Amino acid sequence: MPRPGPEGVAAQNRRARHDYFILSTLEAGIMLSGTEVKSLRAGSASIAEAYAGEQGGELFLLNAYVPEYKAANRFNHEPKRPRKLLVKRRELDKLLGSIRRDGVTLVPLSIYFNERGIAKVELGLAKGKKKGDKRETEKQKDWQREKGRLMREKG
Repeated sequence: MPRPGPEGVAAQNRRARHDYFILSTLEAGIMLSGTEVKSLRAGSASIAEAYAGEQGGELFLLNAYVPEYKAANRFNHEPKRPRKLLVKRRELDKLLGSIRRDGVTLVPLSIYFNERGIAKVELGLAKGKKKGDKRETEKQKDWQREKGRLMREKG
């Protein structure tokens, strides 16, 4: 889970844990323009359809929607532009290798501001769930919820 900072979570992908098995997570920096940072602090971004991919040997966050900042007129950014992710070279090589080998996906789980006020992306190395897996996960959640209710009533 992202660490709560001065601003906390700017965008969250709630659907990711439902659609994918998250094998591991990592934190990456993100290159943003000034208007993107202001728009993220307003909390109106969406990463529901976003994913991370390789372009020219570097890692980019693709298809993430950060709306234009209303107060900036001609210096605004493009809402769905690819944004470079900042990870160490060794980490990048390991991620790209597992993506090519194992057929896993890099899914952004959340965008947040750390305690220093710097925007970070929590990425999950994910493997897609099939329909039956999703049903099984839903059954497990329902049972845990029901078990909690029963324990509260009796105890």
